Amino acid sequence: MNSKDQKVVVDTFSKEVNEGLTAFPKYLSSKFFYDKIGDKLFQKIMALPEYYLTTTEFDIFKSQKTQITESFDNIKEGFDLVELGAGDGKKTKILLQELLEKSFSFTYHPIDISRNAIDGLVQNLDAEFPDLLVKGLVGEYFEVLDRLQHLSSRKKVIMVLGSNIGNLLHPRAIQFLKNLRAVMHTDDLIFMGFDQKKHPQKILDAYNDPTGVTAAFNKNVLARINKELGGDFDLDSFIHWEVYDPESGTAKSYLVSTKKQTVTIDSLSLEVCFEAWESIHTEISQKYDDDTVKWLATSSGLKVEGSFTDKKEYYKNYIFKIK
Repeated sequence: MNSKDQKVVVDTFSKEVNEGLTAFPKYLSSKFFYDKIGDKLFQKIMALPEYYLTTTEFDIFKSQKTQITESFDNIKEGFDLVELGAGDGKKTKILLQELLEKSFSFTYHPIDISRNAIDGLVQNLDAEFPDLLVKGLVGEYFEVLDRLQHLSSRKKVIMVLGSNIGNLLHPRAIQFLKNLRAVMHTDDLIFMGFDQKKHPQKILDAYNDPTGVTAAFNKNVLARINKELGGDFDLDSFIHWEVYDPESGTAKSYLVSTKKQTVTIDSLSLEVCFEAWESIHTEISQKYDDDTVKWLATSSGLKVEGSFTDKKEYYKNYIFKIK
C-alpha cells in the first residue's frame, strides 16, 4: 500500500470513529475489526466448533463443486471470477481447483478491505496454483464496484461468500445488490452466501463462543483506536454482548461499558464519555429464508436462478441474474 492509499485508509478510520463515538447511541463499523491481529482472530473464529458458517459453506462446495462451477460457465466461453471479501480463500480454493481441473478459462479477482489478507492470499495462490491467473484488489466493497466495470468485456461471476451480505440491514443490502446490478452485463451472475434462520441458540453460540475469541475480535476495534489514533480505551472495562431477534432474523453485537468512564482519543482531540452499561453497537449478522432472499432480489432488479444448500439447510449459496 502506498502512502496515499494509507492516508485514505487512516482518514476513513478517523472520520468514522469520530462519527460513531459522538452519535447516540454509539456505534463502530465491524469492518474496522480487521488488521493483522483481527485477521488472525477471525481465522480462529472460523475454526471454532460453534461457528458453523465456514464449515457448512465449505461442505457445500466440497459436495457440489461440479454443479457450482458448471453454473458459472456451462458453455466454457471464459469469465472473470470476482470475489468480494476474499479473506484467506480457503473455501474458494475448492472451486478454483475444480475450475482448473476442468480447464475453464477464467481470471480470479479477489477483493478485500485488508491489504494483509490480499497479499497473503495472492502469495499463497501463486505457490499452490501456479497456472492460476490472479489479480488482487484492496478496498471496501462499495469503492471497488466501479472497478468491476473496467475489468474486461467478458462475463463476470461476482462471488460474496461467508454471508457477508448479512452485515447489512435490508435497505443497505438492497442498495448493495442494486450497485452490483449496475455493473453487470446481461449474462453476468452473482453467487452469494446467505446464512439461514435456525434455532436461536445455535446463532447466539456462533457469535459468542465460550473461549472469548469473538469477544477479542470485537474488542480489536478498540485496540486499533488505541494504537492508530492515540486512544486510551481500557479493553477490560468493556464486555462483548450478543443478541438475536428470531422475528427479524437480526443478530447484533455490542461492546458494553461496565462502568462510568471517559476515553480520550488524542488524534481526534476527542473525549468520549460512557455511562455505566452504555453500549457501542459493532456488528449485525442478518439471517434469511427463501422468501426474504427472493424479496431482496426482486427489490434490486435481480432474480434467483438457483441455490445450493447443506443437508440441514443451515446455509445457502444463491445464484442471481438480471431480471
